[in-house]
Amino acid sequence: MAFVKGAWRILVAIKDGLVLLFLLLFFGALYAALSFSPKPAASVSAGALLLDLDGTIVEQPAEADPFSLLPGSGPRMKEYRLSDIVAALEAAKTDAKVKAVVLDLDGFMGGGQVAIARVGEALDGLRAAKKPVLAYATLYTDDSYQLAAHASEAWSDPLGGVAIMGRGGSGLYYKGLIDKLGVNTHVYRVGTYKSFVEPYIRANQSPEAKQASQALADVLWRNWQDDVAKARPKAKIVAYAADPVAAARAAGGDMAKAALSAGLIDKLGDATAFGARVAEIAGEPSDAKAGAFAKIDLAAYVKARKPANDGQIGVLTIAGEIVDGEAGPGTAAGDTISDLLLTALQEKDLKALVVRVDSPGGSVMASEKIRSAIMTAKADGLPVVVSMGNVAASGGYWVSTPADMIFAEPDTITGSIGVFGILPSFEGTLAKMGVTTDGVATTPLSGQPDLAGGTSPQFDAIMQMGVEDIYRRFVGLVAQSRRKTPEQIDAIAQGRVWDGGTARQNGLVDRFGGLEDAIAEAARRAKIDPKSARAYRIEKTPDKWTEWIEAMAERNSDDANAPRDMLARQAMVQRGWAMQAVADVKALVMGAGVRADCLECRGYGAPRTRNAAEERGVMAMLAGLWR
Repeated sequence: MAFVKGAWRILVAIKDGLVLLFLLLFFGALYAALSFSPKPAASVSAGALLLDLDGTIVEQPAEADPFSLLPGSGPRMKEYRLSDIVAALEAAKTDAKVKAVVLDLDGFMGGGQVAIARVGEALDGLRAAKKPVLAYATLYTDDSYQLAAHASEAWSDPLGGVAIMGRGGSGLYYKGLIDKLGVNTHVYRVGTYKSFVEPYIRANQSPEAKQASQALADVLWRNWQDDVAKARPKAKIVAYAADPVAAARAAGGDMAKAALSAGLIDKLGDATAFGARVAEIAGEPSDAKAGAFAKIDLAAYVKARKPANDGQIGVLTIAGEIVDGEAGPGTAAGDTISDLLLTALQEKDLKALVVRVDSPGGSVMASEKIRSAIMTAKADGLPVVVSMGNVAASGGYWVSTPADMIFAEPDTITGSIGVFGILPSFEGTLAKMGVTTDGVATTPLSGQPDLAGGTSPQFDAIMQMGVEDIYRRFVGLVAQSRRKTPEQIDAIAQGRVWDGGTARQNGLVDRFGGLEDAIAEAARRAKIDPKSARAYRIEKTPDKWTEWIEAMAERNSDDANAPRDMLARQAMVQRGWAMQAVADVKALVMGAGVRADCLECRGYGAPRTRNAAEERGVMAMLAGLWR
C-alpha cells in the first residue's frame, strides 16, 4: 500500500508540474502577443546599410525557440544567414540609395573562417565600387577583426583595441574523473587520428591527434594572416600578433593606441563620434539624437531583394550536427533532410542538385540516409555538385560522396574519414556503493550490453568488428567517388582532418570556390547557361506561427550584447567550458551509437550561442553532478 501511495504522489506531482508548465507557456505567449507591436519599416530613402551583427554568421539559422519568449529566458543571440549578407552587399554595390556600409561588430561572436572570408570578399567588391565601408567595435577579436580589415575605415573605442588570439586552444579531458567515478568506457573505433573519443579515455591529446591539430591550426592561422594582410597591407599584423606585450608596452599599456600605431585600425572614437562620421557620408537621420545617422535596415533590405524560390538548380543545405530522426533548420536531421529532398525531386522539375555542407558529422545512420536520398537525385539523372563551407568532415564528408564535383575553400576543414562508437558501463561506480549484479545467460550476448555489470568480451569483439566494417564501407564510398583505390583513401583517412588546400592536393576536393561557383558548375553540367541559372532552396518553409515566434524572439533580443572587454570575454569562455563539459557527459551517457564525427572541427565553425535559460539549466546539471 505504501508503494501505491508513493507512486500516486509521483503521478500527481507530474500532473501538477505539466499543468503549471502549460499555464506558464500560455500566459507567457498571451503576454507576448498582447505586448507585441511590429517594428515599423524604416522609411529612410537613402543612407548607410547597417550590418549590426549582434550574434553569429551561419549557413542556416535555427528556428527561434518558443521558450526564448518566456520571462527570464535572457537575451538571444541572433543568427545571420551567410547568403543573405552576401546578397545584400552585392546588391548595395549598384544601389544609389546605399551611400555606405556600416559594420557594427560590438556584438559579433564569429562565423567560421570560410564564411567571414566570403563576407570580406563582398566588402572588397563594395570598396572597388567606390562605396565606403566603415567598421566599429569596442574590442576586436580574431573574427571581428578579419571583417574590419576589409573596411575602408576601421574604428575602435579608446577603451578597447584589438586582441588577436590566433588559432588553437585547449580542450577538456575526463579520464581522471571517469576513473574516480569508477566508470568503464568502452571504445570501438577505426582511425589513428580519430580523436573524438580521446577525452573519455585519455588525460591529454595523443601525439597523433596533437600533430594533426597543430598542422590544421598552423594552416588556418597562416591563411587568416594572409587574408588580413591582403585587405590591409599597411597593418603590422604579424609583429602585433607575435608579441602583443611589446606592442602594449610601447603604447604605455593602451591597447587601443597600440592597435592604431600598428596600423590595425584607422581612428579612435566612441560610438557617438563614429556615428557622426557616418552621418557625414550617409546623411543625418530624421531625429536629432547624437551619433545617429540615416540607416537602411539589413533585414528589410534583404527581404525586399530576396528572389523568388523558383529556380531549376536545387540547393540542399546540410548544416549542423548530423542526427537521427527529425529536427528544424540548423541541425542536419537524417529523416528531415531526406524527406525534404525526396519531396522536392517529386514535386519540382529540378535540373541539377547542389549540396551545401557545413557540418562536422554525427550519426552514421543519419549520414547514410541523407546520402541515399542524394543518390536518388543522381539516379534520376541530376548532376550533383557539393559545396563545402566552414566544415565538411566525417559524416559531412560521407554525405558528400555522391558528388560529381566537390568545391571547397582553402580554409574549409574536411576529411576526418573515420568511425567510432562509445559506450559506458557503471559496474565500478555501483561497486563503490556496494551494488553488484548477477544473473543467468543462454548465449554469449544475453543481457548485453550490460551497463550495470559490464560488457562481455564477445560483445566488445562484435562491436569492434561492426565499426571496422562501417569504416571499410566509408573508405569504399570515398574511393568510388574519388576514383581511387581503397588503399589510397585509407592512407589519407584514419580520421585525419585536413584543411581545404591540402585536401585538394590529396584528391578529397576538386576545386576551390564558393556556393555560387558550385551552382554555376551544376548549371553547366545540366546544359543551362550559368547566367540564367536560379537556385531553388530545398528547405522547410516556415509557417505563420514560426514566423511570429521568430519576430518575437528578435524583438526580445534587442538587448543582447556580447561582453566588450577582455576579462568579460574570458568569463564568457569559462561559461562555455562548463556547458561543454555537461554536453560531453550527456554525449557519453546518452549518445551511444556508431558515429562519424569530428572533435577538432567544432572549434572552427560558427559558435553556438545559448540564452540565459539554457545556461541556468547547464549550471543546474553541473550542480547535480557535483552533489
